[in-house]
Amino acid sequence: MLATSAGPATAESHTERIPGSTADAVVMWNGVVGQASVACNMNPLHEGRIFTLLHIAIHDALNAIDLRSEPYAFATKRRLPAASPDAAVAGAAFHTLMAPIFGLPAAYARCLTDAVDAAYAPAIGGIPAGWAKDQGLLLGQAAAAAILAARTGDGSDTEVAGPDLDQGTRPGEYRAVPACPPPAPASCTTPAGFQFAPDWGDVDPFSIRDSSQFAPRRPYPVASRRYAEDYEEVRRLGAIDSSDRTADETQTAYFWYENSPMGWNRIARTVVGSDPGLTAWDAARLFGVLNIAMADGYIGNFETRRVYDRWRPVTAIREGDRDGNADTEGDATWTPLLRTPPLPGFDSGHSLEGAAAAEVMKSFFGTDRMTFSTCSMSMPAGSTCVGDAAVYRTFASFSEAARENSASRIFAGIHFRQETTEGERHGRRIADFVMRDVMRPVS
Repeated sequence: MLATSAGPATAESHTERIPGSTADAVVMWNGVVGQASVACNMNPLHEGRIFTLLHIAIHDALNAIDLRSEPYAFATKRRLPAASPDAAVAGAAFHTLMAPIFGLPAAYARCLTDAVDAAYAPAIGGIPAGWAKDQGLLLGQAAAAAILAARTGDGSDTEVAGPDLDQGTRPGEYRAVPACPPPAPASCTTPAGFQFAPDWGDVDPFSIRDSSQFAPRRPYPVASRRYAEDYEEVRRLGAIDSSDRTADETQTAYFWYENSPMGWNRIARTVVGSDPGLTAWDAARLFGVLNIAMADGYIGNFETRRVYDRWRPVTAIREGDRDGNADTEGDATWTPLLRTPPLPGFDSGHSLEGAAAAEVMKSFFGTDRMTFSTCSMSMPAGSTCVGDAAVYRTFASFSEAARENSASRIFAGIHFRQETTEGERHGRRIADFVMRDVMRPVS
């Protein structure tokens, strides 16, 4: 059962108060990136990539001390069991996050490195000086260098502020979406042809064979009955002035609107922090596989969006009287509750990311039943994670959170139902593959 609560604490501030044991060091560095994501206003693609590289380096550095799961990019013939795990984690984090490889605008890159600089000295300050510390830092540096070298030239330097693209003209084809925050006039559109990261599907995956490996089923034909049913649902529930959407559904839309890597890493920090039995190696593997699955999820999702080039509800509903479907009622001024991201709609990346993250955590913990509470940075002012009246939502399972995350896109007015269900299926299949493919436990 879902519940809401309010309080001043945040997931980020909680991780900073955890004493500096090795397992907590892994969580702490994840929190540093989470905080920087907010402060630096990162886009979800680079945010997810940063989380992924960070945790691959941390995972491999720890497994160079004691081999517990298969290394991803950095494997040593000889283990260094006397090296400091805390130093290895800090060294891996510092040398990964300080590298100028993320394709971020200069101001965002400086914001990230400033956050890393501020966290690094306290992270290593409590580690006793000596051989163990020095060797741990060197292992971390080597693990960072290995993953950075492996991902050089992986295509992630593609333009995220997409070039002008031809606009669709037939029913179902993508058009540029309104750029102004609600309430937006019908005439408000993004610059002609603007699309967010149209070629992200060409980025080399971390695990899956290629971006189309788990391609979803085709979208419903615009003239079909199923399409009309999905259309009517989002028209009623996703409008900014909807009288059918409940207050809880409105809160759900805002709550899950934040970047997926930020939100699901926060959930993972919460769950890991509540389990004192997890080791640093456990946490490193969980965060590593979690972020690899989500990074590959975005790559697969953006390829699917490019293939189907599907219009968003805001376009579909404003043109509903001209779509060839007698069961769709058009509304030329219809406006979604929340701003529609400027890219095609099929399938839902948010739904994919949530399902992938939930599937990884369900597999890792061996159960779906896990009660946890989490906050959000996309809630209205005062009720975000850092607000005086922070809103928390409570879930009894990972799947419950993933389903609500998926439904939020309908309540926000930015996705059709089939886009969310296919996104969930897409994400689960990617997660299942990644769990079998990388960082497998060593018996």
